[in-house]
Amino acid sequence: MPDFMEIRVTDTDTQVQTAPVSDAPPARLVAEIEALRQRMSLVRDHVGRVIFGQRQVVDETLITLLAGGHVLLIGVPGLGKTKLVETLGTVLGLDDKRVQFTPDLMPADILGSEILDEGDGGAGSRSFRFIHGPVFCQLLMADEINRASPRTQSALLQAMQEHRVSIAGQYHPLPHPFHVLATQNPLEQEGTYPLPEAQLDRFLMQVDVTYPSEKAEREILLETTGVSETAAEQVLTAEDLVAAQRLVRQIPVGDSVVQAILNLVRAGRPDETSMPEIREWVAWGPGPRASQALMLATRARALLDGRYAPSVDDVLALAKPILRHRMALNFAARADGVTLDEVIERLCAPLA
Repeated sequence: MPDFMEIRVTDTDTQVQTAPVSDAPPARLVAEIEALRQRMSLVRDHVGRVIFGQRQVVDETLITLLAGGHVLLIGVPGLGKTKLVETLGTVLGLDDKRVQFTPDLMPADILGSEILDEGDGGAGSRSFRFIHGPVFCQLLMADEINRASPRTQSALLQAMQEHRVSIAGQYHPLPHPFHVLATQNPLEQEGTYPLPEAQLDRFLMQVDVTYPSEKAEREILLETTGVSETAAEQVLTAEDLVAAQRLVRQIPVGDSVVQAILNLVRAGRPDETSMPEIREWVAWGPGPRASQALMLATRARALLDGRYAPSVDDVLALAKPILRHRMALNFAARADGVTLDEVIERLCAPLA
């Protein structure tokens, strides 16, 4: 029996059909993967001219976009999270908008609202007209998303999941593609609200942005404090990104990778795991959306590297950014000083 299986996507949802294929990918698929690898290498280079010392952050964000998902960037202020989102919008050729989340931000400030329009015929021709909010774009930067109230945060739930919003009983579709790249300050800072679990699960990855190395910080100093700065240039278009996302779903996945994803995710659930430390430390584990995210993200990572199929190493490399916001530790774990990253490392150990 061949080790690969082909995933055929019937629509934009996660329903898939599987069928065995030959061990070697078709020549057409190989050519498309190689062409896209070259273009994504160019994207990396152009982003790297503006964002210094954050190669892993850039790669994980690009993987999420190739997989058609949303990204949550977490880090202290001043690490270039907003600059990264602005740069990606330019390089990928996406219509981008920015919303600065504040405690007084209302849902209508994001989604839009209806106004009473008098029209040209006077009072007799009055009607309601919908004014689109900033969410009607291809790349929405939700800056400091955890500074807004839970009511405003939840306004993005339907948009992120269904790619449409409901206003006054009417559905309004969002542009395609549609991605939310949200930045978040650590919860320990004052004036922040934790995101609800349902919204966290809508983010395909949580990418932690750390301090740059000394070499990277030196480049930042020299590049950003002079008379002029290097500006990002467009490499792709929105249509190119949609085609790349379609190609990601055609990449064959080996049975060993599928089983590794299932073993990893199911072992993180306290009521299903055979690991005593998971039952002791984890309050709730990842759901099926985590498995779906890993399936898409491992394909996207392979494509970004120019490989024709993902491996178990891709699953291990993406376990932390995909699982760390889909699990919660209980009081016993916090009392023992256990972190989520340590728990995920234990989950990955049997697969290594």
